[in-house]
Amino acid sequence: MKKVSIIDVAKQAGVSVSTVSLVLRQKGKISEATIEKVHAAINTLGYVHNIAAANLRASTSNLIGLILRDFSDSFSIKVMASIVQELEQQGFMVFLGQPQDDRTSLERCFLSFKQQGVAGVIYLSSDPTRTALPEQVRQCPLPLVVVSQSLIEENCNLVMRDNRQAASLATRYLIERGHRSIGYIGGRPDCLIRQQRLQGFRNTLAQNGMVYKEESTPACDDDTHAASIATRHLLEQNNTITALLCHSPAAMIGSISGIHQVGRTLGKDVFLTQQVALIGFEDMLHVNLTSPSLTYVSSASEETGRQAAVLMMRKLKEPDLQIQRITLSGQLVVRESA
Repeated sequence: MKKVSIIDVAKQAGVSVSTVSLVLRQKGKISEATIEKVHAAINTLGYVHNIAAANLRASTSNLIGLILRDFSDSFSIKVMASIVQELEQQGFMVFLGQPQDDRTSLERCFLSFKQQGVAGVIYLSSDPTRTALPEQVRQCPLPLVVVSQSLIEENCNLVMRDNRQAASLATRYLIERGHRSIGYIGGRPDCLIRQQRLQGFRNTLAQNGMVYKEESTPACDDDTHAASIATRHLLEQNNTITALLCHSPAAMIGSISGIHQVGRTLGKDVFLTQQVALIGFEDMLHVNLTSPSLTYVSSASEETGRQAAVLMMRKLKEPDLQIQRITLSGQLVVRESA
């Protein structure tokens, strides 16, 4: 079967080849009637527009390179899905790379991006212990947008979560409900997300005339067993604690186990001293088969991805756009655990 060409479409629609090209590229001032005729011809003939070839001819690209290093990180996965959805709605496609943050892997990834002709790069940073970008990312010659869960101390286009605000929001809610002894479970000592949340936690306690106690904020590995042990030890040493902020979904599940091990229960009633209220910092929908259901500060993952995609498209349209740093706040989702 003969391959349908743009010339065939032009003949079928009764217009010039240049008019068909303008319609396909959504350029120029073309009447709605003409656009309809061109699309009718495309549908009749079954013409498929080769965007890659058109991009090569026009020295443009609708392809965006996306770097995601950690597929086990739920926040990054949700952000990636939101980025892809937003870009595809605007006619872009995503070329995914998953290098490690070592020099060789990143160089190979950027070489692949160059060979594919990507127009820009979105980098999902997943190392919460580093404030600096890898050198290969920092020297990226293409438009670059970085997404991070913690502060990146680089002069780059950045979309990030406001960890201080999230912890402050959760702490203020607990104080307003009457809690006066609140702990924080989880996160390794060198985790910047933990450090930023503890700043928000500490500041909110001080604003309400309460004392921050280092011993009430045990760090631990990010797994349920470690969080369970940390919670049990904390509650055994301080039985006046009535509420806990949980660093991650794993910390939250582990904390539930630790609470039960010391003979206490999960719940929001501050006047029932055996109850311990819990608040997490991730979208907890996937574990809300628990009873009681879990209260959390949303991660704003969908909005983070959308903002990153929109910023990338702005940067492509406005190459001289000044550096943008977008900080997104989470929303408190109140359920039964606090």
